[in-house]
Amino acid sequence: MTVSFRLIVVCFFTLFSASAHAAPIRLKDLVEFDGVRSNELVGYGLVVGLNGTGDGLRNSPFTEEIMVNILERLGVNVTGEQFRPKNVAAVLVTATLPPFARAGSPIDVTVSAIGDADSLLGGTLIMTPLNAADGDIYAVAQGTIIAGGVAAEGEAASVVQGVPTAGTIPSGATVEREVDFDFSALTSVRLALRTADFTTAARIEAAINQNFGRHVATMVDSGTVHLNIEAMHMPSPAHALGRIENIMVEPERRARVVVDQRSGTIVMGEDVRISRVAVSQGNLTLRIQETPLVSQPNPFSPGETVVVPRTNAGIEEEPGIGLAVVPEGTSLSQVIAGLNALGVAPRDMIDILKSIKASGALHAEFVVR
Repeated sequence: MTVSFRLIVVCFFTLFSASAHAAPIRLKDLVEFDGVRSNELVGYGLVVGLNGTGDGLRNSPFTEEIMVNILERLGVNVTGEQFRPKNVAAVLVTATLPPFARAGSPIDVTVSAIGDADSLLGGTLIMTPLNAADGDIYAVAQGTIIAGGVAAEGEAASVVQGVPTAGTIPSGATVEREVDFDFSALTSVRLALRTADFTTAARIEAAINQNFGRHVATMVDSGTVHLNIEAMHMPSPAHALGRIENIMVEPERRARVVVDQRSGTIVMGEDVRISRVAVSQGNLTLRIQETPLVSQPNPFSPGETVVVPRTNAGIEEEPGIGLAVVPEGTSLSQVIAGLNALGVAPRDMIDILKSIKASGALHAEFVVR
């Protein structure tokens, strides 16, 4: 048995860094245009043609119900009949209706088993209507499924690679109904920032007004910029957005540190700063090993078998980082570079960063996943 203790105390090391700025980004990559959005679709359908890998109808009665409904719609009366096919499976079909999709446009769909089917490989989705949140049908899906995995089974063993119970149908659905939205009638459009920030919103406002040479954009709040289409004197809102979406804007980033404890990954922004602080790190390992000894009496002699406990205990201390000074305003990237130079492991860095944040010296949002 091994028990590990980690001790983190204070030390100093000297590091310096310079502030860096974000590169200009296209406006279309920073904002969402009001009204230009996708819609989620979902449907419940049946997959046929499976090679004995479908639902067990005893455990999935809903599969039998939808199969009966489909057959009756096709003119086949199966009322009261007992049938237990193994090549059908009930599935949920999902898709995303892109903005401005027109009737007849193809869209991709994802098919996922909801019963106890072993695999959807090689199956065919029967015509399935796809509904939006308002309950109306916007597309119809049908086609051969491309499964994302494979499964094989023998008498004494089985193997599964990937996820054979889910797959896709490229261009497997056809848009039957368009979203009722007259984009050309808009007189104004709101730009919604994907990451709300007052500085970035102000820069977007200034960049658009400078491009047109007059006041056509107004910052409403940290996440919204109002665009006056009429003041832009463009033929249509589509022409207006086509002109501004490639304007380059330098976004302002919030200081943030994201760490993943499972993989030991550390991601940080260049604007993260550390106040004057001291850190020292070392590992203390306590090892306890049990090796019991069994004592037995001689043959045909009175006595009992006794287990004699034997324990070996020891303490090992691994060398930690040395002393160094962190002056006021040092960037975290330079601190990480210094820790790397000292040979500190990523997981030890995460523990050090947690302690720096707890001390109040790390001036950034700290996210642990």
